[in-house]
Amino acid sequence: MRRSADAPPAWLAGLNDHQVQAVTHGSDPLLILAGAGSGKTRVVTSRIAWMVAEKGFDAPSILAVTFTNRAAAEMRERAAGLVPEAERAMIRTFHSFGAWLLRRNASAAGLSPRFTIYDDDDQVSLLTQVLTGVPRRELRLWTHRIARAKDEGLGPQDDLSSFSHDPGFPEVYRSYEKRLRDIGNVDFGDLILLPIRLLQSRPEIRERLRQRFRAVLVDEYQDTNIAQYQLLKELVGPETWVGVVGDDDQSIYRFRGAEVGNILGFPDMFPGTRVVKLEQNYRSTGTILEIASSVVSHNKGRLGKTLWTSGSAGEKAEVTYLENHEAEAEWCADVVDEDGNFGGTAILYRTNAQSRVFETVFRRRDIPYRIVGTLSFYQREEVKDVLAYLSWLSNRRDEVAFRRIANKPARGLGKTSLERLMNDALRSHAGDILAACRRADLKGKAAKAAQFLSELAERYVADADWEHLGFLIRDVVEQSGLLAHYREIDRIENSRRTGNLDELVNAAADYPASPEGLAAFLELVELDQTLMEDEDDDENRVTLITMHNTKGLEFDRVIITGLEEGLFPRGDEGYDDDELEEERRLFYVAITRARKSLAFTTCRRRMIWGRYRDSSPSRFLSEIPEDMIRVEGLGDAPGYEDDPWHPGVRLYHEEYGVGVVQKRLANSGRTVIHVRFESGRTATLLPEFSSHKMELLGSAGGDW
Repeated sequence: MRRSADAPPAWLAGLNDHQVQAVTHGSDPLLILAGAGSGKTRVVTSRIAWMVAEKGFDAPSILAVTFTNRAAAEMRERAAGLVPEAERAMIRTFHSFGAWLLRRNASAAGLSPRFTIYDDDDQVSLLTQVLTGVPRRELRLWTHRIARAKDEGLGPQDDLSSFSHDPGFPEVYRSYEKRLRDIGNVDFGDLILLPIRLLQSRPEIRERLRQRFRAVLVDEYQDTNIAQYQLLKELVGPETWVGVVGDDDQSIYRFRGAEVGNILGFPDMFPGTRVVKLEQNYRSTGTILEIASSVVSHNKGRLGKTLWTSGSAGEKAEVTYLENHEAEAEWCADVVDEDGNFGGTAILYRTNAQSRVFETVFRRRDIPYRIVGTLSFYQREEVKDVLAYLSWLSNRRDEVAFRRIANKPARGLGKTSLERLMNDALRSHAGDILAACRRADLKGKAAKAAQFLSELAERYVADADWEHLGFLIRDVVEQSGLLAHYREIDRIENSRRTGNLDELVNAAADYPASPEGLAAFLELVELDQTLMEDEDDDENRVTLITMHNTKGLEFDRVIITGLEEGLFPRGDEGYDDDELEEERRLFYVAITRARKSLAFTTCRRRMIWGRYRDSSPSRFLSEIPEDMIRVEGLGDAPGYEDDPWHPGVRLYHEEYGVGVVQKRLANSGRTVIHVRFESGRTATLLPEFSSHKMELLGSAGGDW
């Protein structure tokens, strides 16, 4: 069917002016700054179609790379829907492209074209051949360091001090690489690193590749790491049409190696770059976009754009101050229970551990939910480890639980010794594993391990003086070595497993530290898991999700929880500028997931390792325009008109130093103040709850 003479071609139909500029840009380097909800995928696929249909590109001469197979498949399908010939463009993930390149040039890369790609488990298994006798969990930490080094384009001969202070790491890396090369296989990091080395060492292959691919497009460029940038530089020649698409304000994966400097520095790395900003949003209300833009504008490390919409302003966002995390979960339950819009609601939090209280409250109130991107709280490895210790303490014949914890963390109780111990328990002690540990006929490390386990169990006798079960669990976590074990994993993987251990302690704080209390708690956990197995496929469920996992998703209603200093922005020991700016970008991503309704919650107190601690509202709340929000939940205390915390008043805070009150809000008689401190930071404070940390200094003589 022929289109009318006045109708635009399919690849331009329905695009706004800036989208058209991005699609039809010529040969100079192109950076498309695509804000959240601005139609990024449509622009990328339309540009591929335009190159083929209008500029005469042979489709296979176009290379487009992205991060997931799903995104690559969607891009290919949509481009082909605009111009069927565009289906022949090479659209792959970075790693898929690297594998393609290495197989076509295997001999030059020193590989067989039939090489196998090793995943995480394969890497650990290979390293067992290099580091004999080292526990598998420790080997996993080594392979993680090696992977991070490769993400930065570094080999064992380079400076690796940023990945490990262990002087033995370069030798471990070198030995691992030698074994990997000896057997002719590669790991995922090699799929980027080896092509870089190949193209740098073989100019004729690099030139041939540049002639093959006349255009190179990179999607989600803000998520690229240093090695991926280096590969792009090798692929792009003087005649290559290079274009990248991304959003510097959505760069939130530094812990995976992503380098926001790649997108911020693109115009310098590729001189003559044209920057096209896609700022019109097709997802959210005007209010939501104004909040997002206002918050992220506090970052210095950004290229700058402001989201807007031609749609309605929508309703104000709600900021609710609550007593504690349990009240927070109940408040969220009330909100979704009121209108029953479960499927359209997402509850966002900074760390996985925060999901536990929502799961508990929602199950009790029969509110359907799903957890996205992670296991349910009680299914997480570190939580199951502690539960196994507790199960054995509750029932000394629990063989399954004991086998899980006998050598975790590693303490020298190998497979043979463990089997001897279990057989002895069955034959001589009626299945009582603790009795077998006390009388174990073992040698060396295995004997010490059995003694350690028996002494550990004997710490938790029935008449021990524990304030509540949570404190007993905290002691188990510390004395068993699990806390130190998972702290090390957190340090290497930038994970929050110790946060889940903390939350397990909090979950048990309502139970007495008695055999009956322990049995009741374990029964609750088991029932929770049984209920989870019975869940149906009903889509009308509230989504519980970390902010990181919301990337690319959208919901009618978003509730962002846990807005307290130290939790979000994360960091109990302060932040450097880069960390704080990434936390703010994460907040921006969370806000822009909302289509119609947005709410924030912050708690006066939050339980940490079994005890409540006072919290301060997140500094991010003070960055939201006052006229964009309504404040709720501050209680009914009188005296707002008489309090001294007026704008312009100077104060001293024992944690933040000297500051000046910038704004004051009130709701139902309680005061909330926004303060700017001499250090340059801002904070939102509730004087009623923070008075023991603050004192008045009088009126400010000026402003900073």
